[in-house]
Amino acid sequence: MKRELEAFDRLLEIMNELREKCPWDQKQTIETLRSLTIEETYELADAIIKNDMKDIKKELGDLLLHIVFYAKIGSEKNEFDITDVINGINEKLIHRHPHVFGDVKVKDHKEVEENWEEIKLKEKDRDNSVLSGVPESLPALVKANRIQQKVRGVGFDWDERSQIWDKVKEELNELQHEVETGDQEKTEAEFGDLFFSLINAARLYDIDPETALERTNKKFIKRFNYLEEQTIKKGLSLKKMSLDEMNVVWEAAKKFD
Repeated sequence: MKRELEAFDRLLEIMNELREKCPWDQKQTIETLRSLTIEETYELADAIIKNDMKDIKKELGDLLLHIVFYAKIGSEKNEFDITDVINGINEKLIHRHPHVFGDVKVKDHKEVEENWEEIKLKEKDRDNSVLSGVPESLPALVKANRIQQKVRGVGFDWDERSQIWDKVKEELNELQHEVETGDQEKTEAEFGDLFFSLINAARLYDIDPETALERTNKKFIKRFNYLEEQTIKKGLSLKKMSLDEMNVVWEAAKKFD
């Protein structure tokens, strides 16, 4: 523990020095750091997708720097400091884990999640709406997943996860109907409903939809790059190739997944 405390204390000292002597660091505010923090968070997410432990360690350090930076600015404004931040999360963890720090009994992780949401609703300093804790600025796919996790915490969920597939089929049929009628606005709405039901299915089967989609994105990019490279080697142009000709190379690319 001494080693960890010494490392953290050194980081705090470095932050103090930077804030005092570096023109760039002096200029930063909570508002200017926001977009940088979002970027760092996505870089960490990318490293996790790649399972690159070296990069995960690096990106965690960058995020930790941002936390310390925000706390430093907060202390300059006499609003809060790093001690307040740490104490706040300490108390929250203890309060929301009565099965660890109290005498509450739980059967499994799902019951822990349900208790967590119930405890949050009872906290005095929070809006007691179930969905109030879902940030408005979350990307739509992530937000849909979080909304569904939240309502599950208060019992709004399917009795059996297999029931979701009837809903997916229903939404797909409704989408196909609107596509045939040619109503663009209703078609868009039905696409949204289908996406929402598929995200719900992912949640029910313990799949993170954001991760699943990003893995598919990366797989597609890898295969298409292979298609492009092989086409260039043969002196061909993608624009002049038929889809069948492209598919031959595409199938070959699958061998390298």
